[in-house]
Amino acid sequence: MLWLRSLIHYLTMAVFSASIGAIFGLTYGMATAIGLLSCSVLYHLVNLGRLHRWVEDSRVDNVPSGILLWQEVFDRVYNQVRLQSKIKERLTNTLDRFTNASEALPDGVVILDEHDRIEWCNRSAAQHMAINRVSDVWQVISNIVRHPSLREYLRSQDFAHPLVLHTHRPQEQVLSVQLVPFDSSRKLLLSRDITQLDRVQTVHRDFVANVSHELRTPLTVVGGFIETMIDMPDTDPETRGQHLQLMYDQTQRMQRLVDDLLTLSRLESGQQMREEEVDVPQLMRLLAAEAEGLSQGRHIVTIGQLDAIRLIGNHDELHSAFGNLVSNAIRYTPNGGEITLSWNLSFEHGLFSVKDSGIGISPEHLPRLTERFYRVDRGRSRSTGGTGLGLAIVKHIIQRHQAQLLVQSKSGEGSVFSVKFPPQRLINN
Repeated sequence: MLWLRSLIHYLTMAVFSASIGAIFGLTYGMATAIGLLSCSVLYHLVNLGRLHRWVEDSRVDNVPSGILLWQEVFDRVYNQVRLQSKIKERLTNTLDRFTNASEALPDGVVILDEHDRIEWCNRSAAQHMAINRVSDVWQVISNIVRHPSLREYLRSQDFAHPLVLHTHRPQEQVLSVQLVPFDSSRKLLLSRDITQLDRVQTVHRDFVANVSHELRTPLTVVGGFIETMIDMPDTDPETRGQHLQLMYDQTQRMQRLVDDLLTLSRLESGQQMREEEVDVPQLMRLLAAEAEGLSQGRHIVTIGQLDAIRLIGNHDELHSAFGNLVSNAIRYTPNGGEITLSWNLSFEHGLFSVKDSGIGISPEHLPRLTERFYRVDRGRSRSTGGTGLGLAIVKHIIQRHQAQLLVQSKSGEGSVFSVKFPPQRLINN
């Protein structure tokens, strides 16, 4: 114990000084005591200076050494410094791991003080809300994210439910943000990018609305004729036959819609595609024959360039995709128009094309052609039996074959729909 060693040290000096005084007289004894005390004080001052210099630069590798009492002091201080160094290292590592984990989060995290000023944010939050992680620190969050609903959300103090924000910084996106108090004054502002989820929900709502709309008309027609036949059982055979034909046409329209919906659902499910060698030239001749049957002599259907190239893919799916493009060409080409099918090698890629001399497509419609139920001319599509799902089916099929859909068209000048297949799917005969 330090105090006991100090007591023994000073008692030893006192006994030694008293012994000198008893032998040589009081004067010598006092002088000895003063000398020993002076040496002791000087010794302590020197070691205090060494301790002070070391404390200012208390590295573990430069600890001073001493004797007796001061060696124990240095040892104890050294042990404390080493312990504090280990604790600091552990805390630093923990903080680094926390920071790295926060940076890896896909969700944004912002720490706000009691005045809603930014203390810290992770990378995702900076991206979500266009926060500069250096210059925007200690700025009020509502001054950075200038959105009236966020100001009202912060002012309301009701954070039970998240707030949905439609932002345009740094790009157009939809965010879900929620405030979580985590101590007496600070708050966590959590953000999540739900742009894709919002888009999916919008597509789902539109899909349900479109299906309902597509089914309502044929059901109304069929229901109306059934009521007529019930109310007027004595209708003449010719009129009854007309009614039955119209009812049949509408049920066929509903059947086509259901079939296309089932096809689209199967394609979107990600079900594995069975691949095989597809004889594209033979498929082209089959498509041309089907086109002539569908046209019933109203169009000139020809096969242009036809290279002897086979394709690795699914025959039924390719037949469906190519058939949709051909039927669209017939549907939107006036009587007497020309439709040309071609299959050729173009810069090591396989290129299937359907060219028509039809009504063409305005530029504003081109980006949306493959959306479900999107129609350039709604009345014409329905009157010719279209369901509005054909190009959506084509898009999914060609994506499963790593292909691209290319469209060239101008209003009044016809269209060229092409499917470009990658070289690895081609087999040259």
